[in-house]
Amino acid sequence: MSAGRILVVDDESQIRRVMRAILIPEGFDVDDAKSGDEALDRLRFGKYDLVLLDIDMPGMTGFETCRAIRAVCDMPIFMLTARSAERDKVEALDAGADDYITKPFSTPELLARVSAALTRESSLVEL
Repeated sequence: MSAGRILVVDDESQIRRVMRAILIPEGFDVDDAKSGDEALDRLRFGKYDLVLLDIDMPGMTGFETCRAIRAVCDMPIFMLTARSAERDKVEALDAGADDYITKPFSTPELLARVSAALTRESSLVEL
């Protein structure tokens, strides 16, 4: 059984490969997209439990992609980016991101954050 389905959105193929190498052995199903537009297409036709989203991509930025995703669904969105300035973190959170992780990142910390978000998401009960 899958630990969850994750969409990795980053224009760098190396990052997408690394994320697959980290997440798949932990039981996650992983799809990827190299742009915000491609991510939105994937989200239209597939069900995901969490999105890992870069900020600096050609075309639609991660901020814009985050706002577009948040406008239609409430799944956890983590920004995974090299940007570490406070204003970028604030903008990402204002755009609807649930978490912000800077590259380079710690693999155990990333996995713990993803696991915590998915556990929280699956335990939500309608009142």
